[in-house]
Order: sequence, then structure tokens, then C-alpha cells
Amino acid sequence: MSISVYIIAYNEAKKISDTINSVLWADEIIVADSASTDETARIAQDLGARVVQVPFHGFGHLRNQAIKSCTHEWIFSLDTDEQCTPDVRDEVLMILSGTPAHDAYLVPRRNYFMGRWIKHSGWYPNFRQPQLFRKGSMKYVESPVHEGYELLTAKPVGRLEHAIWQIPFRDFEEVVKKANRYSSLGVLKLADQRVSMATALLHGIWSFLKHYVAKRGFLDGWPGFVIAFGNFEGTFYRYAKRFEQQEMWALPKQAPLHRRSNSPSK
Repeated sequence: MSISVYIIAYNEAKKISDTINSVLWADEIIVADSASTDETARIAQDLGARVVQVPFHGFGHLRNQAIKSCTHEWIFSLDTDEQCTPDVRDEVLMILSGTPAHDAYLVPRRNYFMGRWIKHSGWYPNFRQPQLFRKGSMKYVESPVHEGYELLTAKPVGRLEHAIWQIPFRDFEEVVKKANRYSSLGVLKLADQRVSMATALLHGIWSFLKHYVAKRGFLDGWPGFVIAFGNFEGTFYRYAKRFEQQEMWALPKQAPLHRRSNSPSK
């Protein structure tokens, strides 16, 4: 059976080649680009991918549109911070060479951050939506961020044995950028809630403790602390931005200032 790979992208010129190079074994590579202003589209095309432009209306919508562009029966989904591995390639091709037991499969991810593979913090193994699936067997919930999925098959979701790589942040600048972007998108999910700054602080603290203590991020050393702190920031600012939105603070304004008529002349 033939397989399409889809990759969603926006200004990912530094990452897109590594992702595409890891799936050159696929029969088709689709890059769903949302009007990148860097070299993402050109690099993808040079590597043989077909680039389709999809206006960004949230990650769920973007993924559903990317699926529509895939022409083969089976689809493998990768993000630009993910890379397929030889073991996963071989496992996928082995599944497709026979009669797959499932119509959709979760794929474990192994995360690399601050110069090491992360073993705790809820990052190994971690999963997102099924990344290997038969076309038509699932669709994404059209949420702005952290989108869920809906199964359209009676078969349960399977799970691959081997893990792909995820490199979620190449540097601290990306940590800050991602926390800012995701907290802004996450505000849309809080649109019907009234919150306070205390709400923001409590949710932020809970998120930190969940990753650093409950998920044993402390065993990952400083990377574990930064992961937990990044989750605190993303959560805190999601609620703080919602509070800002509901309060609609007006900025102080004053009339144009001119020199007084009785002011001393130069």
C-alpha cells in the first residue's frame, strides 16, 4: 500500500529539511504551508515535496486541509520538530505490507532538549494524535491549538513499538516564542470563562508541579526544570491574557502637548 506524509509548516526554514529528509521513503510528501515568509516552501520543493498553501485558521483546520491534499490510502503525519527514524520507517512499511490490524496508530516520541534525550517530565514516551492512519478513519477537532481528534472507524487505535524523534526547541528563544504563541492561541479556548490573576497563578503552579514532581521532571536535571517552568509560563500567560481580554484595560491617553503661551522662549 502506498503512503503519503503530510507536514504542517510556518516559517520553518531551519527545520523543514531534516523532517523531509527523514521521510524520503514515502510515496508522497505534502507540506501544508501557511504563507511562510522565509525559505520554507522553496526548500521543501527542492527536496521533492508538494507544497500546498493553507490559510491558518487553527491547527485542527490546518491538519484537516492537509489530509485532503494527500492522495494515498495511508497517511503518516509529522510536524517540523519531528523526524522519522529507521526503526519507525521499517515498522510502518512492515504494517502496510500486510493487512493492518488497526486503521489508526499512535506513534511514541522521544524528545531531545538542552543537549540530552529527556527520560521523564512526561516527554518519554509521549504521544499526540494518531500519526499513522488510513485516510478517512479520523479527523481533527478544529481547535486553535492542542487539537483533539475524532475516530471515524470502529477499530481501536493501535500503537507503534518504535519512537520517532522530536526536537521541540532548538534554543531558549524558541521556548519563549512557543510559550507566547501557544498561550495566545489557548486564550480562544477560555473565551467563555471568567478568570482572575489568581486563577492564572494557580493554574501555572499546578502545571509546574505536574511536570516537575508528578512526572518526575526533577530527574531530568536543569532540562526538567526548564520544561516545567516553560509549562508554568505558557499556562500562566494563557489565563493572564484571557484576564486582560475580559478586563479591556484602556491605556492612558493625553491631549497633544504644545508649549504654553507664557513659556520662556529660547
